[in-house]
Amino acid sequence: MKTKQRRLPREVREQQLIDAAVSAFSRGDYHSVSVEEIAVAAGTSKPTVYHYLGSKEGIFTACVRREMERLVEAIRAAVHAPRPTDDDPLRRGMRAFFAFVVDNRESWTVLYRRAAAQGQPFEAETARVRDRVTSEMAELITACTRDDYGDMDTRDAQLLARVAVSTADAFADWLLDHPDETPDTMAGHVAELTWSHLRTRGPAEV
Repeated sequence: MKTKQRRLPREVREQQLIDAAVSAFSRGDYHSVSVEEIAVAAGTSKPTVYHYLGSKEGIFTACVRREMERLVEAIRAAVHAPRPTDDDPLRRGMRAFFAFVVDNRESWTVLYRRAAAQGQPFEAETARVRDRVTSEMAELITACTRDDYGDMDTRDAQLLARVAVSTADAFADWLLDHPDETPDTMAGHVAELTWSHLRTRGPAEV
């Protein structure tokens, strides 16, 4: 007698489809990747992909949003993990960022290369990724500098965080092209550049 295949929970099936889509979009741009290709990679049919994720635009957007959440959560977990008091939290956050890039090349490609290259509406999704990461860094910078500088102005913290995130974006591609580099060394460079910028301003200016 033929055994009836057990149906997967919707959330599990959606994640499997997004996994397949992220992999496909990392290999080809938005226009060259077909829904059929994603369906085959996921071991299912096109109607099933459409049923769970909607249009092709919806599929790509789901990929960007999920990978964004994974990146932000990785940074947040690293920053708030119990560590020695002399361990720089900003460096920890940047280390988590670079580790995510190295360990999830497909995710990085979709988030920062494919999405940005497609224009709207995906460009807006990419901007939201940067805004989320920048906000995390701004909160971190404010907390790290409170003892020496008092409460930093929100605008100053955002600007400094944007410098750190923009630098990290540029360094990420360098890291992937230079396997002799490590997430920790890249994080150290970003942290030092960020703190050196703050030191030149002095406590009275913050």
